Amino acid sequence: MDLTLIWKTVLIGVVEGLTEFLPVSSTGHIILAEEILHFQGPPGKVFEIVIQLGAILAVCFLYRHKIWTTVQGVLKREPVSLRFAGAIIVAFLPAAVVGVAAHKYIKSVLFDPKVVAVALIVGGIAILIIERYAQRPRIKSLDEVDLKTALYIGLCQCLAMIPGVSRSAASIIGGMQQKLSRNFAAEFSFFLAVPTMFAATAHSLFLKKWNATGIPRKGFELIMESRENIIAFVAGNIVAFVVALLAIKFFITYLKKYGFRVFGIYRIIAGVLLLVLLAAGKL
Repeated sequence: MDLTLIWKTVLIGVVEGLTEFLPVSSTGHIILAEEILHFQGPPGKVFEIVIQLGAILAVCFLYRHKIWTTVQGVLKREPVSLRFAGAIIVAFLPAAVVGVAAHKYIKSVLFDPKVVAVALIVGGIAILIIERYAQRPRIKSLDEVDLKTALYIGLCQCLAMIPGVSRSAASIIGGMQQKLSRNFAAEFSFFLAVPTMFAATAHSLFLKKWNATGIPRKGFELIMESRENIIAFVAGNIVAFVVALLAIKFFITYLKKYGFRVFGIYRIIAGVLLLVLLAAGKL
């Protein structure tokens, strides 16, 4: 067993769990971590996507009561549950449509450290602006999100297909522009992540054919081809799950007290540092 591969996988899991729900771009950080660690697998680029499974299960665990009561309410046709479920579905649809239409272009053109750096900086500036000029919230409960607001947030989420933008940042900024409070914009972003990331993971595992080994194969076939790949997949997702649990709790508590400003500053510093390292040939 290649212990180096396992340790690198664990570190990637930590990066995923820490950054998936913070407005700093998990994809951008994973791309950079893979560059620094010279991470190759397991196998190919499929791991960048399927490791999100652990993080999204953390949301399902932390918000299991809300998810369960919503499911029960939908089955009973309760208006509040139908409204919330409808808002999540409407917000999810733009990313589903754009993802299918532009997936190949995004993968071939935009997955580049320079794109990540610029997106980090632009996103950081956007966070500072929204923090400075955010209007007084009019929506103070997840159950108050209407379909128009949900659609706007979903359209904003599409911007996160550019590596470095951050799905969390795009959807939270969209929510705040629609006058959601900070913490409810963040929590709506968490719930929106569930169908979005499950769909991306399922596509990568069961529908998309990867050419990592020279022969096009589905993601689950690549993972199952060796014991090391299976262990890395399981270990990475377990680590991402545990770290994401802690990160989500910290994030919501921090937001209520301090807001987003520190994340905007962090993104700008990280983006500038990345551009400097790229210009110096260090990455």
